[in-house]
Amino acid sequence: MHDEQPVEGEYQAPAVPAAPGAPGKKAGRRAGGVGTIAAGLGVLALKFKALLAILLNFKFVLIGAKLFAVSWTFILSLLFYVAVFGWRIGVVLVLLIAAHELGHYFAYRAYGLPVRAPVFVPFLGAYTAGAIAPDLEADAYIALAGPLTGFVLAGVCFALGSATNDRFWLACADIGAFLNLFNMLPVLPFDGGRVIGAIWPPLWIAGVVLFVAAAFWLGVPIIFVLLIALLGLPAMIAALRGHADPRAAAMTNAARTRVGIWYLATVIGLMYIVGQSHGGLTNPGAL
Repeated sequence: MHDEQPVEGEYQAPAVPAAPGAPGKKAGRRAGGVGTIAAGLGVLALKFKALLAILLNFKFVLIGAKLFAVSWTFILSLLFYVAVFGWRIGVVLVLLIAAHELGHYFAYRAYGLPVRAPVFVPFLGAYTAGAIAPDLEADAYIALAGPLTGFVLAGVCFALGSATNDRFWLACADIGAFLNLFNMLPVLPFDGGRVIGAIWPPLWIAGVVLFVAAAFWLGVPIIFVLLIALLGLPAMIAALRGHADPRAAAMTNAARTRVGIWYLATVIGLMYIVGQSHGGLTNPGAL
């Protein structure tokens, strides 16, 4: 997130340049017995030399090493959520946020755009910074990748909860689907706001109304409402003044229709999981 931009509903931070890939880690095997360690390693190296050479050429090895590097912000976020919600739900929240951000991350990679690994911001969420997409349709799909990943993960949790009647998995599905559904609100800086911006920016006005109503209904602290409004305000003011994104000229009606269908399908899917999982939690016999 060329100029870079962050992608995350809960938080946006100044963009940063793409970082070089971190080296991958080789898995080692230890032979039993002190006298056979060197010989065992030598045999394994010879036997799997070709396989290791192939694996180390794949980019996912480097990507994996970079993505799973533990940072102090990740640990601080984890400690915060565990302290507030308990260790099980706290871990789930961190993993849900990470999955959402990884959706954005790999979408950037799929479009061949430079991108940094997701960064956690304690108490506010996380963000993924990558280069600006060449067109608004690609930008919309990158924004949708996070909620779509969250939808799939919530669906898996719901399936597990339904099959086992385990309220924990139903709660995971409920939380995951709800967080991503909230992120689909059609107002900046949420992912839904970027998607709607690719379709028709004036719809942001309706998004503001929905956001304020949702924040009031959910009892969101006013400080977070003001922070989110502050992050999204500059782009909305520019749009209202007629400063259109230059990429908008290349958006055809067919492209807007495609993006709109994906947006509605994601929202409907998330709403379905929220309804079903929440219903299973309040009325277990309904499953």
